[in-house]
Amino acid sequence: MVGSAICRRLHAEGYRNLTTRTRAELDLLDQGAVHQFLAAERPDYIFIAAAKVGGIHANNTYRADFIYQNLMVEANLIHGAHLAGVQHLMFLGSSCIYPRDCPQPMREEYLLTGPLEPSNEPYAIAKIAGVKLCEAYRDQYGLDFISVMPTNLYGPNDNYNLDTSHVMPALIRKAHEAKIRGDRELVVWGSGAPKREFLFVDDLAEACSLVMERQSAGATLPSLVNIGSGDDLSIHDLAEIVMEVVGFSGTISFDATKPDGVLRKLLDSSRINRLGWRARTTLRDGIRLSYQDYLSRFAA
Repeated sequence: MVGSAICRRLHAEGYRNLTTRTRAELDLLDQGAVHQFLAAERPDYIFIAAAKVGGIHANNTYRADFIYQNLMVEANLIHGAHLAGVQHLMFLGSSCIYPRDCPQPMREEYLLTGPLEPSNEPYAIAKIAGVKLCEAYRDQYGLDFISVMPTNLYGPNDNYNLDTSHVMPALIRKAHEAKIRGDRELVVWGSGAPKREFLFVDDLAEACSLVMERQSAGATLPSLVNIGSGDDLSIHDLAEIVMEVVGFSGTISFDATKPDGVLRKLLDSSRINRLGWRARTTLRDGIRLSYQDYLSRFAA
């Protein structure tokens, strides 16, 4: 989802010499293959959007997979970029790197100031390691390696697998299937009380391009930059909006036996806002575009 959005943005800005690989073409867990690829291609800029990602269930179930695979992918790419002489690199992290009981909104300097949310701790630790790798290579070698922390993302090419998806695509699929079956209620995990911030993926891509352009032009930017929409809402309210967009008129039923996760996660996006960027896609418009994407891919 993120990689394709960044490619769309770069194409829109006139960049044509883009080098991408599918997992079948290049296994990022294979250090030798990654280093050989980077040495041959020698890209001017690298956006690391590749990662093993998932929602609460996947993070908590496949804990070893999440920490191992993400550590290997980022280490192979970041060190390989250094060996290949790449000067400009962007690592995309996750807002789950911040402590479970973090003050809201979450500022970049709150990193490593408290315990993490247990359900996604392995994934968060891997992402924190990626941030620190970029900082270390930046400090030791003077490289323009920077990390950006997106909030909860959604949009075209999202993952709608209910076993591994995040809350937004899961709700879109559940609401659509409930409508098709003629169900009377939509079952949502947790209590519905937790609040989450959401960002349309093409808005993120615009922010990533801006940060990379500013840094490569010589601007002195911090090593870590949050990217969020600036607004959050409860899962209950999110479910109601999704139901309205999808056209499901039933009621909501919350499964309190399922985990809520952190009660609130809102990023402080002051740093990226000061560069002149703000999210442009409203939540309702973004959900509508995401639903169209789901229909075109799975409900044709």
